[in-house]
Amino acid sequence: MEIRDILVHLDNSAASAARLDVAIAFARKHGARLRGLYLITHCYYESSLIGEKNDREKAEQFFTDKTSEAGITSDWVFQECSTVGSSVSDLIVTYAYFTDLLIIGQVNHSAPVIHIPADLVERVILTSGRPVLVIPHSGIFKTAGDRIMIAWRGGRESIRAVNDALPHLQKAQKVAIVECKKADEIYDASIESIKDFLLKHEIIATVDVIITGNFPIGDMLLNNVCEKNIDLLVMGAFAPTRRGKLELSPVAKHLLEHLTAPVLMSH
Repeated sequence: MEIRDILVHLDNSAASAARLDVAIAFARKHGARLRGLYLITHCYYESSLIGEKNDREKAEQFFTDKTSEAGITSDWVFQECSTVGSSVSDLIVTYAYFTDLLIIGQVNHSAPVIHIPADLVERVILTSGRPVLVIPHSGIFKTAGDRIMIAWRGGRESIRAVNDALPHLQKAQKVAIVECKKADEIYDASIESIKDFLLKHEIIATVDVIITGNFPIGDMLLNNVCEKNIDLLVMGAFAPTRRGKLELSPVAKHLLEHLTAPVLMSH
């Protein structure tokens, strides 16, 4: 699969600029078209409408300038949610259906942004059916995708994430496969199988099985990201159904809450 179209969700937060930088870098790397998606909800007061319009125009100009400077093909997409009767999450999912890669930002719960639901990332990952690249709200990640770590667990979600990540893995300088296990868990030979699968695609990867002990798996993965100088984490978005509600696993939620590097998730 080739990456031909990338969709990046932008807003008026300070983190939006770094997110756009990553999107532009990925578009250039893959020779893809980049679409910038800007959404707003309904405003009840004229002063709010004026402020929203100014923010949107600034975001559009910034997007146009940056993509033009980078020499990539781009489109600007603006939608006011109230005019179509859909939420921000639903609209992002709708646009994501028809793209190869969706890029969104980690929600900053300590500095919430208007129009951005607290559960945006989780809902988009679970319902879009597309690979979702989540960019941390703090930091600069211009080399994202050069050094990739696959958080392997086995099963449908893991192999789906690896398959979705193949175009990025093929362009990476380094690929590591890491599996975190409890001491009493049975060894799973599938980690060697995924290494062989990648080799068929001319991707050479290292394999590391880590015994976590009493250390939380989410923290162990984040520690490995730091120790291995990883700039992109790939993992399946496991989502057990609890009391009839589909939601991400505790490990996935922990990672999304404490991101230190971009993560590509697939469900």
